[in-house]
Amino acid sequence: MQLTQKDVDGVRVIEVEASRIDAAVAISFKDLMRELSEDAPERIVLDLKVVEFVDSSGLGAVVAAMKQVGTERSLELAGLTAMVAKVFALTRMDSVFKIHTNVDDALNGGYANAS
Repeated sequence: MQLTQKDVDGVRVIEVEASRIDAAVAISFKDLMRELSEDAPERIVLDLKVVEFVDSSGLGAVVAAMKQVGTERSLELAGLTAMVAKVFALTRMDSVFKIHTNVDDALNGGYANAS
């Protein structure tokens, strides 16, 4: 599992550089997210544009990452592919996370969902 980060205008953008977030990588994903969000600014945007598949373990890892950032920061999602968006919709996690069409929309305040 590889994640990269960059800070843009007071927002930490973390990009997932893997096509899957599943049981095989869920623990390393959570550990990396903890490291990358530890000293993050108030907003964190998780860019999922290359992720094509998320299973229940992967979804749990994303939720765990949201809990790790605590109440003083927000974890927002961007760039969900159709299959990943479907998983978030079916589990109603799309009502828990702010979901942006892409990172540019996230940085400019646009949303794909009504959260």
